[in-house]
Amino acid sequence: MYDQPRANPPLTAMTFEQMLERVRYEGAYLTRERAAEAVRTVLAALGRQITGDARVGLAQCLPVEAALALTAQIPDTEQLTGWGFVKDLAVRTGVSPAIARWDTGAVLAVVTRLADPDLLARTLHQLPDGYALLFGQAELRRPQLAA
Repeated sequence: MYDQPRANPPLTAMTFEQMLERVRYEGAYLTRERAAEAVRTVLAALGRQITGDARVGLAQCLPVEAALALTAQIPDTEQLTGWGFVKDLAVRTGVSPAIARWDTGAVLAVVTRLADPDLLARTLHQLPDGYALLFGQAELRRPQLAA
């Protein structure tokens, strides 16, 4: 029997240096240090928002240094919307919301490439509205439950 081709096969393992170069490219950062700063701050903020299997799965698909930034954070008791995530990141890092959104997009674009589609779907399902766009995905409305 032959293995069937997959639509989005997961990428092979990426080193932290390779991840930084991809983030540097995505974010058009001038230095690797600026890309590293974006990776650490965005993944730390994401680590405060996700729990359980999604957290473990994302950590497993990231390079060790990036996984440590994600898992070193204690999840917050209250989840933020996607826009709340960006605003919180801006306040914590002392940058404008536009820069925080740019950093988020650059880092999560690379995370999206590293995570398999099922893991990404489970992660987005766990998060409030607004995160799909941060991950470069279409934001689909969730069905409302009848009261």
